[in-house]
Order: sequence, then structure tokens, then C-alpha cells
Amino acid sequence: MLFPVGSLWLAAVLALAFCTSASADDVLFENVRIFDGRSATLSAPSHVLVKGNVIEHISAAPIAAADAQRVAGNGYTLMPGLIDNHWHAMLVRVTPAQAFGDVGYNNLLAGNEATDTLMRGFTTVRDVGGPVFGLKRAIDEGIVKGPRIYPSGAMITVTSGHGDFRQLTDLPRTIGGMLTRMEQVGGAMVADSPDEVRLRAREQLMQGASQVKLTAGGGVSSPFSPVDVTTFTEAELRAAVEAAENWGTYVAAHAFTPAAIQRAVAAGVKCIEHGMLMDEATARLLAEKGIWLSLQPLPEDLRLGFPEGSVQRAKADEVWPGIARSYEFARKYKIKTAWGTDVLFSRALAQQQGAILASLTRWYTPAEALVMATSTNAELLALSGKRNPYPGKLGVVEQGALADLLLVDGNPLDNINLIADPANNFKIIMKDGVIYKNTLSK
Repeated sequence: MLFPVGSLWLAAVLALAFCTSASADDVLFENVRIFDGRSATLSAPSHVLVKGNVIEHISAAPIAAADAQRVAGNGYTLMPGLIDNHWHAMLVRVTPAQAFGDVGYNNLLAGNEATDTLMRGFTTVRDVGGPVFGLKRAIDEGIVKGPRIYPSGAMITVTSGHGDFRQLTDLPRTIGGMLTRMEQVGGAMVADSPDEVRLRAREQLMQGASQVKLTAGGGVSSPFSPVDVTTFTEAELRAAVEAAENWGTYVAAHAFTPAAIQRAVAAGVKCIEHGMLMDEATARLLAEKGIWLSLQPLPEDLRLGFPEGSVQRAKADEVWPGIARSYEFARKYKIKTAWGTDVLFSRALAQQQGAILASLTRWYTPAEALVMATSTNAELLALSGKRNPYPGKLGVVEQGALADLLLVDGNPLDNINLIADPANNFKIIMKDGVIYKNTLSK
């Protein structure tokens, strides 16, 4: 079990570097306009009292709180922290070759990226594949500054499926034999029968997964999985669904094509990741069944990042035209749609996280896009039930909600591009009642 050992080592090293952890004090925001995560307009000038890690009171009248730290809001916008529902915390900064290499180095790199993620205003991410349990623990314990993480752990794939990054020299696979490096570090697990799928799903749940991630069809970045293939059988998918439901949570399935999506839905999967090659009949199916669609407005720079002439570039060229069509289907049929970025292997693209969110205005109003990245994304997170690592209400500014808040210089409902420049426009970033950034005094 190499990764848990690496996780403990990471925690010990970073504990020496960051000797104290942040704690929440009462904070009173005065004279702010509120975007509550649901509405298309801002509130009248208001006051918001955060007590501990919870929003205790919201009032148009001044709030008496003698012992609270006072923040002069100056009419700025107070809004919920942003949520990215398709993130890979361990795969942003590394190269594909590094991804299954030195565990200690990769954790330190991911910890640094996690801090940057939080400083971009993303207070929560749903991690849909990668050995992230140690990083999550370090963040939760205050050793590393970063967002809340809803972890899937290792993505579960079939031999040759999306997520199978083994080399041909790793074949043939011996059932019950030695695990490959990819599996040892917890990046992805290969499972080729219902029993193996059930085992691998249970292993992720045992380590603290809030949901289980399978790859039900081919993908772009993997070397041996054509986009058009359908991978897991329905029986294999049902085994994962059964294991997740026994733990009170759900399965999210990577799937592009109608065949892969429809098989996943038939097996009981509750959330489809991507879905960019769906047809209209499949869109209607998702709407009728109330299945979540976790869709991403993938930037052109991500497609162009694959070398011209490579297998991955050819697959990206096949998938990218479907992005707009999928968003149009999502709107037409009122599919429950979550938002995420799916940034891989690029720190530069990760720094555009807010800009990728802002690009949703190709299909949605700024208010609709921001609602999606706050309260709607929080609804999907809540699907993990008792496996939710952060019980409480996220994605909204309302009494009793967890205090993940951004103070924005300007009105993002009028100018959503404010979120593309968090360094200048986010004056305060608060997570769990703790202020991690405050530039009001500068």
C-alpha cells in the first residue's frame, strides 16, 4: 500500500513547514450586496455574521457583534465559494509520465496546486480520479491550504479502457497477480469482471471515497481507448452501483457516446461525466430519469495541447464539436447539469479555472452560470449522502450554511469576467469560516 505511506510522510513533512493551522473566528461582513447562489439579482445592502464556520445571521439592519472581526464590505458582492465538480487534484501539475512516479513529489506538487486552487476562489472540488486521499487529509487537518475535496480515489477501468495508462509491456495481466505501478499509487484500478469491480469499488469506499468513478466508455487522454468503444458490461457497472448504494452513495461514469451513456443509466449510474457525443434520444433519457450530467466547456487550448498527429489529438478533434451540442440538449431538456473543468497536465490551464467558468455564457446568462457553479454543484455533492465528508449546506449564502464565501470587487452577475481575475477582484476568500485571503487593507 504505497500511497497511504506516502500520505503520512506528506503530512509529517508539511506539518513541520506549516506549524499552525487556521481557526475560525466570528466575522461580521458589513454593507455587502449578496449573490446567494440561487437568485439572478443581488440583495439590498446587507450584513452577514459568520460564527465559527457557519453563517449565523443575515440582516438588512446592522448586526450587534461586539467580539466579531468586522469587514467593511464597501458595497462589494458577497457570494458563495465556487465549486468545480470535475477536478483531478493529483493530475494538474504533473506530466503524464510523472503521474505514477514519485509519490512524495507528486503530493507536494498537488499541495501547492491546491493552495492556488483555493486562491482562485474555488473552495470545493469533486475529485473524479486520482490518489487524493492523503492530500484531502492534509487540507482538512490544516496542514495544507486548499479546497474541500470530495474524493473518488482511483478511477476504475477495464483492460484497455479510459484510465488504463499501463504500457503494452505490462501485458498479459495475471488475475490476482502483482499490481502495476499505476494501481499501486492509486491512480486507476483495472477490473474485468463484476467481482473485481465490486472489490475495487469497496476499496475506494474503505479509504473514504464520497462517490465511485468508473469509465464506461473510451476517452481522449488514454493511449489505448478509442472514443467510440463501450467498456464495462452492464453487469460490471451494476456491481459498482450496488457497492456504492450499500454505502449510501452513487457512481459517476465517464461516458461520451449514446451507447456508453445508456448502458450506464440502465445499470443505475446517477451521474454521467462528459456526455459530449450524446444524441437527442439520450438527452431525453437523462432528463426523464433525472440523471445528472456533469458537463465541461473544455477550452480550445486543452485540445491544442495534444500534439498534432497524435492519437489523443485525433480523439480530441472528434469530441470537441459535441460540447456545444450537449449544452444545447441540456438546456432544451432541462437536464440536471453540473459544471467542472477537467484540467489535466497543465498548470497554465488550471490558472484559467475562473475563465473556463465564465465561458459558460456562450449558453447561459452570468447568473445561470454562477448558480451552476455554486448551489447546483452543491446539490450534486449532496448526492453522496452519509458519505459526504463535509455535512452541511454548501454553495449558498443563507442562514445555517457553511461559511465558504468570496467578497468580490464588483457585480459578477453584470460582469462574470470578474471571476477570471481572482487575484485582483476577490478581496476576501473564506473557507469554513477561516479567512485565507484579505486584501481590503492594502
